Amino acid sequence: MSFFSGIFLGVVVGVLLIIALARAGNVRAKHRSDLATTIAAFARMTAQDSRKILPKEFYPSWVVFTQRQKLTWLNLQLDKIWPYVDAAASELIRSNVEPVLEQFRPAILSSLKFSKLTLGTVAPNFTGIAVLEDEPETGGITLELEMQWDGNPNIVLDIKTKLGVSLPVQVKDIAFTGLFRLIFKPLVDEFPCFGAVCYSLRKKKNLDFKLKIIGGDISSIPGVSDAIEETIRDAIEGTITWPVRKIVPIIAGDYSDLEAKPVGTLEVKLVQAKELTNKDIIGKSDPYAVLFVRPLKERMKTSKTINNQLNPIWNEHFDFVVEDASTQHLTIRVFDDEGVQASELLGCAQVALKDLEPGKVKDVWLKLVKDLDIQRDNKYRGQVHLELLYYPFGTDQSLYINPFNPDYALTSVEKALKPAPNGSEDADSGKQSSPKKRDVIVRGVLSVTVIAAEDLPAVDFMGKADPYVVLIMKKSETKVKTRVVHDTLNPVWNQTFDFLVEDALHDMLIVEVWDHDTFGKDKLGRVIMTLTRAILEGEIQDCFPLEGAKSGRIYLHLKWAAQPIFRDT
Repeated sequence: MSFFSGIFLGVVVGVLLIIALARAGNVRAKHRSDLATTIAAFARMTAQDSRKILPKEFYPSWVVFTQRQKLTWLNLQLDKIWPYVDAAASELIRSNVEPVLEQFRPAILSSLKFSKLTLGTVAPNFTGIAVLEDEPETGGITLELEMQWDGNPNIVLDIKTKLGVSLPVQVKDIAFTGLFRLIFKPLVDEFPCFGAVCYSLRKKKNLDFKLKIIGGDISSIPGVSDAIEETIRDAIEGTITWPVRKIVPIIAGDYSDLEAKPVGTLEVKLVQAKELTNKDIIGKSDPYAVLFVRPLKERMKTSKTINNQLNPIWNEHFDFVVEDASTQHLTIRVFDDEGVQASELLGCAQVALKDLEPGKVKDVWLKLVKDLDIQRDNKYRGQVHLELLYYPFGTDQSLYINPFNPDYALTSVEKALKPAPNGSEDADSGKQSSPKKRDVIVRGVLSVTVIAAEDLPAVDFMGKADPYVVLIMKKSETKVKTRVVHDTLNPVWNQTFDFLVEDALHDMLIVEVWDHDTFGKDKLGRVIMTLTRAILEGEIQDCFPLEGAKSGRIYLHLKWAAQPIFRDT
């Protein structure tokens, strides 16, 4: 009996164990299925779904989801370390910036140094960050950071003028917004995985500050405030503004290929200015112009001074090296020459090189303003007239088209004026394919037909005028004049004059319309033109508005026959 009882009990226990194991297997299988379903659901979750499940107050400090949160975290860390940055960097900035200020120091000052320099308690804020897509073959990473700083630094400049006057000048209320570019290049297989860091101010969006003489008024010393402000702005633009870049080697090596390289040349003809502001109490301003692409002393060009004139004619040529036509610009500043005193700014203007089509002359009138960065007023300060030609190095000469007529083929004269590609030589002759423009003298005959004028201003008592025209070649000072047409505001002359021009690239034609009176004469207006268009097109007929007149226009026909010759070297 005990035997059978044991067998029965063993069978029951075995059956129960089998049932228990089967059930446990089913439970585990269900748990695995549920876990797989849960994992699949998590895999399909978005960042928005995560925020619904986990409120922000439960986020770890290192978890961020948006660029704004990234910048907030970055700015928070910068705020924490800013007092230490101020203490560590102030002396470093002083030692590095003083030589730069000395390099850009204006002639009116004999010394420009820091007497105090602290960065203050307000740290800059990063307001944007982007990683630019780089070409794979360049082997680099480009990062752009937008920074804004409304700082409260304590900056005092100790300046000395040429007259021996020492002045402590405080720089205050600094407001700056700019886009910095960092380039990590080249990428290498050695820690930290890049050879050097290039940094540059890619774009200066805003820069404003105030200057104050401690214990005095800076405006009491004419020219000093403008000179210091120009120095600071030029130092920033000339030393760290793109395409200039500072290179910090991380791993020893030659990184000269990272430096900005010339890519082309900008030719500028400074023609004239009109309606300039008169800054002199007695007489008129004595204007001259300063032009530059980069505000380095050795690259800045200065025109001659035209005394006692608000409508100066310069007719001067300059050329500039271009490192990045897509971002650089030509700046022109017009000053009133005050002799031994500091020159006074009459106005300034800029033209972006990206607006110039390579190989095409652009004729522009630029309005002068007081300041290029901050338009402090809308006062009219006159205009300046330029002719601009940009040509990149290495461009096939045959690709150039006529600057004024796209359908007009290049003349032999124009081809002679085109510079050779950078360092290129003629494959057949071994000589340069064309002479440089400044070595070419374009000599020839200019035929000018004065056809007619319309809508001239009335200057006589009877509401009429007795107009005639004077033609002047500026370099040779050759003058001719038409006959007088009496009692009309719409005269017709149809007279032709020939001029032998020795150097047409550097000459100008001035057309003046006068009213003839028995006891005197009145100028009705004028037209000033370079010979560029006539040289390039050979023959032109056009209507030109009169400058300095309330109304009026003149019809001219110009024909050019030229023979280029070259200067003896």
